[in-house]
Amino acid sequence: MGFKFYAMVKFGSTLTLNGQLYHQDKLIDYCLSRKFRKDIPEWEREIYFFILEWISEEEFVVIQTSGSTGIPKVIHQPKERMVNSARMTADYFGLNSETNALLCLPVSYIAGKMMVVRAFVTGMNLIIAEPSSNPFSQINERIDFAAITPFQLVRSLALLNTGRIGSVIVGGGEIPYDLERRCQGVTSKIYATYGMTETSSHIAIRAVNGTQKSLFYEALGGVTISVDERSCLIITAPHLTSELLRTNDVVSIIDESHFEWIGRIDSVINTGGVKIFPEQVEKKLFPLISFRFFIAALPDDLLGEKVTLFIEGEPFSSENLRNLESSMASQLTRFELPRKIVPISRFDLSDAGKILKKLIVSKYLKAQ
Repeated sequence: MGFKFYAMVKFGSTLTLNGQLYHQDKLIDYCLSRKFRKDIPEWEREIYFFILEWISEEEFVVIQTSGSTGIPKVIHQPKERMVNSARMTADYFGLNSETNALLCLPVSYIAGKMMVVRAFVTGMNLIIAEPSSNPFSQINERIDFAAITPFQLVRSLALLNTGRIGSVIVGGGEIPYDLERRCQGVTSKIYATYGMTETSSHIAIRAVNGTQKSLFYEALGGVTISVDERSCLIITAPHLTSELLRTNDVVSIIDESHFEWIGRIDSVINTGGVKIFPEQVEKKLFPLISFRFFIAALPDDLLGEKVTLFIEGEPFSSENLRNLESSMASQLTRFELPRKIVPISRFDLSDAGKILKKLIVSKYLKAQ
């Protein structure tokens, strides 16, 4: 791997890491000295590998998609577009050299990589922590900005109410309704994000709590939105991608920069001619089920497809099953109500911690 000076100047020449400012050659020496050390955990060594990749002479970064909604694939993302994405986020949140930012996501995926890129672009101090369910528990200093997953948000609510954590963006999945309700009482500002690997992280943000709370996502600077004949979102962002991005996300357009997310068209369940969005059912069920779960379709001779609840864990006792069915009946319409409950001892997860729904359903069907 080469290290040309022009690459560092073009895409970032200095990095502040854990309070220490590194210039040019010192940054290269520091990362090279640590990336192969066996006494350093793999998650941390991956950070040094990516820093070296970023400051190399290559004009692009190799990124692996998660595979949570389709087949995993490798993308060669131009660094210039990642810089443009970082600047959009920096402008929205006012990130600068006075910002303490927490990196607590694996850099093997775009969300973690972009936290490093934002540090190069803005000069903010990047504090690294092991990716875990409650990453803030490892940190003593004030954090002004962090990116986490919904799973981490659940485990971090208490610390997000201490007043020492500023703005938190949440990605990698929708925030369930009950979790969003619980966010209303915390002092940190929580934001849901919408984006994908192809756009180098998020292109739209929605305030979950506080005075700016909204049901609608707001597209960031330079991004415009529309829908196709399926009511699926189309993204126009020439500074992030050279093509129109046609998604499988069904949305309700408010105007050219605001939309409400409904669900994914490729996961919609057609049960007896009625279309059910699993994501909307999952939001209603979140307060009722303490285990990981999801809603999906299974074939049905009469209805075509039937709404099915997949729950991680062992089968329920008869009494617990009756209680769950009764609770669901009080929250769901008769079309949304699962006609089958499938216990799965352990869900398949991506490296980023996302539930691989299609893989789980496929395995279940093959086993029948």
